[in-house]
Amino acid sequence: MVNILIVDDEPDIVDILTILLKKKGYEVSAAYSAKQCFEILENRRPDIILLDIMMPDMDGVEICNEIKSNSETKDIPVVMVTVKSAEEDIVRSFKEAKCDGYIVKPIIKAKILGTIEWVLKNYGET
Repeated sequence: MVNILIVDDEPDIVDILTILLKKKGYEVSAAYSAKQCFEILENRRPDIILLDIMMPDMDGVEICNEIKSNSETKDIPVVMVTVKSAEEDIVRSFKEAKCDGYIVKPIIKAKILGTIEWVLKNYGET
């Protein structure tokens, strides 16, 4: 079963994504901060991470960069899920953090599910 880690400080977003993803048969875990994200990654390896950019304790781009810089987690696909739609934010996420996908909120069911499937097919292991 595909395991997805949602990293977002907004409980409503986490709840919406969790319900949507569980209905599609995904196993879901959540972190509400960078600290929680890294604690989870110490113990298990999700198949994909959905990561918000605007986090309270560490910028999502910095979190992604740290994930991609670590030899143990660098191969986990990371998709940014954020309200930030400016070109500079998108470019920064791909160039600086080496994310594998980018979705602008609000969450559109078909877009998030399609992106997850595409990223897993092209970057992950399903």
